[in-house]
Amino acid sequence: MRIGLVGKPNVGKSTAFSALTETPVEIANYPFTTIEPNVGVTWLPLPSACACQSLRKRKQESGRISTNSDDGKRDGSICTPKSGSCRGHRRLVPVTLVDVAGLVPGAHEGRGRGNQFLSDLSRCDALIQVVDVSGSTDIEGNPVGSGGADPIVEHNFLLSELDSWLLGIISNGWDRASRKAQAEGDRAISEHLLGRITGIGATEWHVSSGLSEVKRKHPSSTDSFSWGDAELSTLASAIRKALFPISVAANKADNRILSGPELESEVESQGGKMAYTSAEAELALRRATASGLISYHPGDSSFEVTAVGEEQLSTTQRIALESISDTISSWEGGGLVGLLGQVVFGQLSRIVAYPVQDETHWVDGEGNALPDAILVPRGSTAKGLAYSVHSDLGDGFVRAIDARTGRVIGAEHELIDGDVVSIQSKN
Repeated sequence: MRIGLVGKPNVGKSTAFSALTETPVEIANYPFTTIEPNVGVTWLPLPSACACQSLRKRKQESGRISTNSDDGKRDGSICTPKSGSCRGHRRLVPVTLVDVAGLVPGAHEGRGRGNQFLSDLSRCDALIQVVDVSGSTDIEGNPVGSGGADPIVEHNFLLSELDSWLLGIISNGWDRASRKAQAEGDRAISEHLLGRITGIGATEWHVSSGLSEVKRKHPSSTDSFSWGDAELSTLASAIRKALFPISVAANKADNRILSGPELESEVESQGGKMAYTSAEAELALRRATASGLISYHPGDSSFEVTAVGEEQLSTTQRIALESISDTISSWEGGGLVGLLGQVVFGQLSRIVAYPVQDETHWVDGEGNALPDAILVPRGSTAKGLAYSVHSDLGDGFVRAIDARTGRVIGAEHELIDGDVVSIQSKN
């Protein structure tokens, strides 16, 4: 799972990246602070309780765990994650973030970092565009104090650049493909498109979506070999919508001047989400947490001062942190983490499945309880989960067992969120 952070320069992408991943990166008030893409991992809380809540209940009912046991500092969690963590049955799973250099108008023609910026987005499952709603930067990311670019203009120029980039890729060799299509039909067009855009993560489904949209918007253009600029532009835009779902983080909202309803309506009409946030504020809370001064779960609307914080925080610092928390909690959507969750579990329709070796005790071969929590697309099958774990496991798939019910399930059994599955394989 890879999510790209995109937008014009100087809107707070690197600050958002640092807040989400707790990775230190260069943050400065000038365009193109980021040159090469920053890549890191953020830990996203699952929207439903970890399966270890059910496992704990089973063990309590069978007398294997005392109902009074709280398992130390983990507030009841009894799983042993290989990656991430779980406390109070709040399981965190990894999501890769890619923070790329700022995009300026004309990037597809070579301005700024040009097409390298766009290539950095390849293989991302979705994009989060960070926009500046404080009005403090112009369309190219230069600080202007006030009267900066309107958020809807920022959003639309990103879409335009992505469309133009894809159009350039598709158009390369189009004349040859269209001549071939006169003899072989639409199949030649599909093969051309796959050959051109497979390298940026596109599949036959993306190509089919694009071709269907052209036929819908241009019903009189029945012969693909005769398509012109209008049809190819529609094709590029449709493929972009399918390949790069886009949501928006309305950043610097603590100093918001520009209105966002028009942008929110536009984003949601395209299937995306928008959330107001202040990346600087969220980063401050993360850093205070990392220093042990407060206890704060990203996405929450409040925090608690720790014993260390009681000793070290000045009254001014405490008031500042409380002000930051109050500001963040006044916006719907849960800030950056809340938006990321909406993208992963809503826009991309991911669910979680827990593969185990022993369906009775929900452990792997080393006795670790529920070691893996894997995000898979809604509609995934038991065999698909096997491939997500390891290709050999999928190739040798024999059957699976629903560990919650003990029922044997086949290769094409469709998983539901929270399934615990034991996979049996020849390999």
